[in-house]
Amino acid sequence: MQSRKNGSARKIMTKIILKNVKLKEKPVDILIEGALISRIVPTGSDPVLSSARTDVSAAQEVMDCTGKVAVPGFINMHTHAAMTLMRGVSEDQKLEDWLNTIWGLEDKIDSNFVHCGSKIACLEMMKTGTTTYNDQYWYPLASHQAGLEMGLRPVVSYVILDRFDSNEAARQKDQCQMMYEGSLRWPERSVFAVSAHAVYTVSEEMFLWTSEFVRKRGLKLHIHLSESRAEVENCKAAHGGLTPTEYLDSLGILDENVIAAHTLHLTDHDVEILGNRHVNCVHNVNSNLKLASGYRFKYRELMDAGANVCIGTDGCASSNNLDMLEAMKTSALLQKAWREDPTAMPLNELLDCATKNGAKALGLNAGSIKEGYLADLMIVDTDNTYFLSPGPFLANFLYSAHSDTIHSLICNGKFLIKNHKYPEEEEILANAREAMKILSK
Repeated sequence: MQSRKNGSARKIMTKIILKNVKLKEKPVDILIEGALISRIVPTGSDPVLSSARTDVSAAQEVMDCTGKVAVPGFINMHTHAAMTLMRGVSEDQKLEDWLNTIWGLEDKIDSNFVHCGSKIACLEMMKTGTTTYNDQYWYPLASHQAGLEMGLRPVVSYVILDRFDSNEAARQKDQCQMMYEGSLRWPERSVFAVSAHAVYTVSEEMFLWTSEFVRKRGLKLHIHLSESRAEVENCKAAHGGLTPTEYLDSLGILDENVIAAHTLHLTDHDVEILGNRHVNCVHNVNSNLKLASGYRFKYRELMDAGANVCIGTDGCASSNNLDMLEAMKTSALLQKAWREDPTAMPLNELLDCATKNGAKALGLNAGSIKEGYLADLMIVDTDNTYFLSPGPFLANFLYSAHSDTIHSLICNGKFLIKNHKYPEEEEILANAREAMKILSK
C-alpha cells in the first residue's frame, strides 16, 4: 500500500538557489531544498544551477548574489526576547536594583505583551543576522508562537523560579510537565527547554527536580550562573562557602546539557568544574558592562578547560539591543584589552562562538554552511565602504561593518528578510505600541 507521505497530497519541496555567492572567499552556487543545504558547488560548475533564472515561483527562488557573502546565521544563546518593550526603563542601576525595578514591571505584563514584544525581538534579530535564539521569559507559549510566526528557530523554556516557596514550586512542576507534553506536538523548527533561573531564586529541591526532569527527557537546562559578585558572595554565605558553580556541581546539576548564562565571576576551581562537565557558557558582554557586573570573562581558560563558549545578547532591558554583531565585536575587543593580548580572541573563534558553538550547545545541525546542514544563513552585501579594503572579509565584517550590511536572511530554507525588508514590519510595530500601554496602568 502506498503511504500517505508519498501520495498526491505530498507537499512540494521548495528550492532556493544562491548564485555566485562568496563562501570562505570563493564564489559558489548554493542549492537549498526544503530546510537543508543540499549542494554547494563552484560557481558555474553545475549547468542546472548556473542557468537558473531569477524568476520567483511557488517552488523556487533564485537570487543573484554577485558582490555578496554567505555567513552562517547567528545563534543568540541567552536572551529575554519580550524585554524589547522595556528598553531604557531601568538605567544606571546595579544588577540587584535593576532586578527589583524589572520585577515590578513584570507583575503587570500579560501573554499579549510577551507575544508582541517577542515579535519585535524577532524582527530585530532577523535584521541583524540571527536565525536561532534561546529565550528565557514569562508566558513562554506566547514567545514560542511569536518565533514560529516570524519564521525563526525559537528555543523556548519553561522558567522555574519558586523563590523558595513550596506552594509555588508545586504549581511550577505541574505547569512545566504540561508545557513539555504540549511541546511534543511542536514543529521540528522549535525547541523546548527548561530554565532554573538562578541560585538566589530557586530552591535546592527545585534544582534537583528540574535536573532530573530534563535528564529523563533529553532536554536542555538554561540557568543564570555567577553573574555578579553579590550572587557569588551570597551563595557562599548560604551554602558553606561554595560558589554558585561549586554549589550546583555538589547537587549534580552540571553537565553538557546545561546552558549557563554569564559565568563571569569564576574561581580557578569553577573553571575546572565547568570544563570537566563540558558546560555551555554564554558570554553576555554588553549586559555585563552596562550593569557594571564585571568584564573579565575567562574565555580562554574556559575553552582550554573543555567548556563550550557561546555568545548572547541578554534582554533589551539590560543590553538594549539584540545585535549579535555588536556583541561579538565588544567581546573580542574587551578580551584583547583586559588581557593586553591582541590574540586573545581570534576572528575564526569569535565567529564560532556566535554560530557553531551555539549549535553544539543546542544539539542542532546548524552553525555552518555545509551540505546536509540546516539552511540557516545570512547574505552580506559588500558593496559599501566597510569592505573596500584588501583585508579579509571576516575582519571587515566583524570589526568594521554594521548589521545594515546584512542584505537577506534565510532560516529553515525560507527567506525571512530580502533586500533588508520584512513585509509586515509596520503592523508588528503598531501592535507592540498598543501592548506597551499595559506598563503605564
